[in-house]
Order: sequence, then C-alpha cells, then structure tokens
Amino acid sequence: MKSSPGTGQSSPEPTYSIGELAARFDLATHVLRHWESVGLLTPATRISGRRRYTESHIARVALILHSKQVGLGLARTRDLLDACDGPGRRDILRSHLDELDAQLARIQTSKNLIHHVLTCRYEDFTECPRFRAEIAATAGIDRDQRNIASRTAAPHVHERLVHPGPESSE
Repeated sequence: MKSSPGTGQSSPEPTYSIGELAARFDLATHVLRHWESVGLLTPATRISGRRRYTESHIARVALILHSKQVGLGLARTRDLLDACDGPGRRDILRSHLDELDAQLARIQTSKNLIHHVLTCRYEDFTECPRFRAEIAATAGIDRDQRNIASRTAAPHVHERLVHPGPESSE
C-alpha cells in the first residue's frame, strides 16, 4: 500500500494519479479533467497539488463510460450519479428510455421512406407525391396543406409503406 504523506502510516486504500486512472481506461487525461469541470468526477485528494483517485473513482469512471455507451449525455450522467436514491435514478433512466423510443420511431420512419424511395416508380423520387408529403411533414407543413397536395397529386400516389416493385401496375 502507498503511505499517506507525512504520516508514515498505510492509507486504507491505494490512490492513483490522473495518468494512472486515465491509462486504466485508455483515456486522455484531459477527458478526466473535463469530467471534473462538469461535475462528474472529483479527486479524493490532492497531494502536492496533484490529483489522487481511489478505487471508487475507478468504478465511477466505468459507470460514466457505460452511460456514454448507452447514449446518456454528460449532464444526464451527472444527474444519474448525483441522484440520492434509486427511484430518482430510475426516473432519469425512464426519461432516457422514452427518448430512445422516440429516436427509434424516427429511425423506423426514415427506413420506411428510404425503402419507398428505392422501390418508387418515379425516376426522380423527388417528384413522388408520397415522398413530397413525407418531406412536408418533416418540414412542419400543416396537415391541411399536405391534404391539398395529396388530392392534387398524380393518380398513383403510394399509400403503402412498402409497395410492389416496378413490375406491378398501380
């Protein structure tokens, strides 16, 4: 064990420099300093002006990295780590789960539109009424304007998300 400065006694747990902690996770030291600046990490102590970290910091860095992998931003990760109880942490995670569900819905909508474009009979898909309606919806054009556009569209507006290939007659 490393000894505490000035006491000659063994400290209860080993401490690590910022470089040692960063190397353990293959991080640059500036990443740990940034996490300190946003309130995610606080050194256990400073010895001769140098940061020293303990085993609990290793677990905290691992949790921060895992939170980043699941899409939590640094602010939400800080809130999660600083929450004082399990229900508070669950509330934060429920909110994140809701955001992930909304993101998945947007991804599925994008996939459906791309599939439509790839199978659309229009040579230039930007001329396709369905494509134009989807883009109008994305741009926030109100529903009444979209309905007018669909009534004036060419007769073979694609109503299905997935339609037969070019051999079919619509």
